[in-house]
Amino acid sequence: MDPQEIYSTLTEEMNTILIGNDDVIEGIAIALFTRGHILLEGVPGVAKTTIANAFAHTTGFEFNRIQMTPDLLPADITGTHVYRERTGEFSLQRGPIFSNLLVADEINRATPKTQSALLEGMQERTVTIEGDTLSLPTPFMVIATQNPIEMEGTYELPEAQRDRFQCKLTVDLPSDEDEIQLIDRFNETPNLNPTDLSQVVSADDILDARERVRTVHVAESVKSYIQSLVSASRTHSDLAHGGSPRATLALLHTAKARAAIHGRDYVIPDDVKALAVPVMRHRLVLSTEAELSDRSPVDVVRDLLDSVAPPSSVTDDSSENGDTIDTDVGTAKLSNID
Repeated sequence: MDPQEIYSTLTEEMNTILIGNDDVIEGIAIALFTRGHILLEGVPGVAKTTIANAFAHTTGFEFNRIQMTPDLLPADITGTHVYRERTGEFSLQRGPIFSNLLVADEINRATPKTQSALLEGMQERTVTIEGDTLSLPTPFMVIATQNPIEMEGTYELPEAQRDRFQCKLTVDLPSDEDEIQLIDRFNETPNLNPTDLSQVVSADDILDARERVRTVHVAESVKSYIQSLVSASRTHSDLAHGGSPRATLALLHTAKARAAIHGRDYVIPDDVKALAVPVMRHRLVLSTEAELSDRSPVDVVRDLLDSVAPPSSVTDDSSENGDTIDTDVGTAKLSNID
């Protein structure tokens, strides 16, 4: 299965219980194809955990969920060695991080020490327990959720932790029409839940799709556009800190995945525009003056998109003839802006 077919199949199956979350499903699929992790934000009751659970069931992933609380310890995530009285020996008790998909619910309710327990796994795909380094399953993905309106008893993610997440996606309240559909669907089937979904793709399908995404062509002019966007954030007057090279690479890889799931083997500027907000907004640190003026990172990303001119055409420099691809194929939707 190619990335477009996998994305279409996943979306169709997940939408048997979800309504109006196609942008979020697309963002998670993009992260899946590029070994990324997702920070999912939304008010309580908008199905953040349900989306992650549905994704696990349709992919056949081994799925673990952790409710992050202030008393949670790092070992509760990674695992530890436990003394077995019967044998008189210590044995390894693996923690919930040893799964294909780990959902860290309300990650900002855990202490910074516990939050940091995720860092090695997210970046290195390994976990070190009492000096032993263990590999995590493949594929491995973290989806962390947080509530943007309840700040009491929370610990804001430090910049280094936020930077490990490839994208920050928001789950918005449904439109009136979507909520009516939701009422109708659950009025007819009140017990509908992610366990009713079927596995529609395999791990081999996903690994093959990752390889296809890797080969998606990126013209030099598009590479330059990506670099210019991130570089401009480093000198923006409203920012104390702009995007790092990790942001540049995240924008590159996600743009390739978006091109693939839309049936193209080359990236166009609209792919970059569509992903600029979810890739960059959680990495930017506002200046004090900008915060006092009620500016947001999303406002800054919009400024960057307005000020940095995209290439009007893309030269396929992989072609012997130097073919030019017209990029006027419609305006990209800037997903997850609000």
